[in-house]
Amino acid sequence: MSNETIPLRKDVPDCDKWDLTQIYKSTEDWENDLKRLPSLVEELCAFKGHMGESLELFLGAIKAEEVLSRVEETVYHYASLQNEADQSDSVCQQNINRVMMAFTDCDAKESFYVPELLSIPQEKIDEWLKDERFKDYRVYVKKLLHHKEHVLSEKEERILALQHDALDTPGNVFSLLTDVDMKFGSVKMDGKDCPLTHTTWSSFMECPDRNVRKEAYSKFYGEFSDHANTLASLYAGSVKNDVFVSRARGYSSSLEAALFGDKVPVSVYKNLIDSVHKNFPALHKYYSLRKKILGLDELRHYDVSVPLVKGVKSNIPYDEAVEILREALSPLGKEYTDILCHGLKSGWVDKYENRGKHSGAFSSGDYVGYPYILVNYKADVLRHLFTLAHEGGHSMHSWYSVHNNPFMSYSYTIFEAEVASTFNEELVFEYLLKNAKDRDMKLYLLSIRIGDILATLHRQTMFAEYELMAHQAVEEGRPLSTENLRSMYRKLLEEYFGPEMHFEEESDLEGLRIPHFYNAFYVYKYSTGISASLALAKRVTEGGEKEREDYFKFLKSGGSRYPIESLRVAGVDMEKSEPVQSALDTFAYLVDELEKELLQ
Repeated sequence: MSNETIPLRKDVPDCDKWDLTQIYKSTEDWENDLKRLPSLVEELCAFKGHMGESLELFLGAIKAEEVLSRVEETVYHYASLQNEADQSDSVCQQNINRVMMAFTDCDAKESFYVPELLSIPQEKIDEWLKDERFKDYRVYVKKLLHHKEHVLSEKEERILALQHDALDTPGNVFSLLTDVDMKFGSVKMDGKDCPLTHTTWSSFMECPDRNVRKEAYSKFYGEFSDHANTLASLYAGSVKNDVFVSRARGYSSSLEAALFGDKVPVSVYKNLIDSVHKNFPALHKYYSLRKKILGLDELRHYDVSVPLVKGVKSNIPYDEAVEILREALSPLGKEYTDILCHGLKSGWVDKYENRGKHSGAFSSGDYVGYPYILVNYKADVLRHLFTLAHEGGHSMHSWYSVHNNPFMSYSYTIFEAEVASTFNEELVFEYLLKNAKDRDMKLYLLSIRIGDILATLHRQTMFAEYELMAHQAVEEGRPLSTENLRSMYRKLLEEYFGPEMHFEEESDLEGLRIPHFYNAFYVYKYSTGISASLALAKRVTEGGEKEREDYFKFLKSGGSRYPIESLRVAGVDMEKSEPVQSALDTFAYLVDELEKELLQ
């Protein structure tokens, strides 16, 4: 394979792209909506100074905000998806920048809205909300009131709004640098020069040939090393922005600021880290087992992803993967699988890699159009089947949320999102394991499932701990230099991987390449999500109609409940330690089972 085999965006068949005409029929329609924003924000501003005068004016202001928010969401979604599909396209870059500039202007003008709403006496709002006309807005208003103590004056809110675009600069520059500007070269594999990219990275790290893995690792992190100071400065800038906003709003820490909106106690975050630390022995045992099975004198950082079972190859074309999902997710019922599989084949998904495309995968939905999915699917990477199930879980969560909630309260939190996605992964694993044709395939599935749980639970907790350490450093007045960030991350690598692991000089650069760090305190939700999903998957598959309906109540909740509450409805309490400990126990059990099978 050569660089030329990765197509340009214009050469990708329409059948392999998502169908964005479900949002706007044409770019002209998008332009028209973008041009509407100034007039829509002026319609909202007409209520300035009058929102508390009567029920009718209060309701009118909320409806004007709803119209503005819907158009903002839709124009952003369309431009964002186009840009993610080809970040090298200057027109796409320009369009998303135009949207963000328009948002900055709108945010500044509507900065009066939330402070004025929250200045209305609580008893007056409570009385108004009893009116039936507020049926679609009650949840929205009550959630705004939750933020009351941290909302600033109109002038202060306007200043923060004017800074919004600038505060996104570190993340935007990081994305352009790593996805577009950085070049990783090629790696010799099977006698051919194969391009090394964010997408092909996983294939190289799973290659049985250790020399290939070593070369790919060296070239990949060599490029990051060349940009280490820039990357460290970008991340330090992002952390400083987080601390600035949290202090401006009167939070005790940036962590509290990040969790406050979801009503997630800080104790949930810290208990997750503590629980994982207490269960390090099982994690370290896994790495010792990996070293033994691979027959290595020294376990290196580039040895942690290669399959432990040799001779098992994956070749699952995209359409076949969709049908596997149909069968694997059948415990959720025919409606669920019919909607999902039709969407996966009919415009929801941007399927394959093209030059300039966002690396990795995500699901992105709004109230208009499909719950879109971006993947870089490769038939020879079995984990990509799990990725498709994962993103499909997100998108079905979005589908049920949109179809069961009004616009102002349809959007669920990321805390909840990671439950629906990893729930699907667990069902796919159980299905594949049950239908494996031979012992080698069973062992292979067992080993990659351990790897997936490790990546989602242990690895994301390590990331979460790194984020906390970085933010606490700034909050305590300690600088985030390149050296400090690398030292901080290396300490965590050594703790989590244990005594068997030998790291390279550049291994700690991993802490400078994670995109999610630019959305602070996001990654812990993967860990809590898989903890909840493992419990719920067991509850649904071993239970009856009630257990399945409880799960669908959760999917349909959207933003109508806070996440801890919605998960309790589904049947799991994340304020207790049991779900996380149970997930860690599952990991330890799988490691023991793998050891028994492989070493017998």
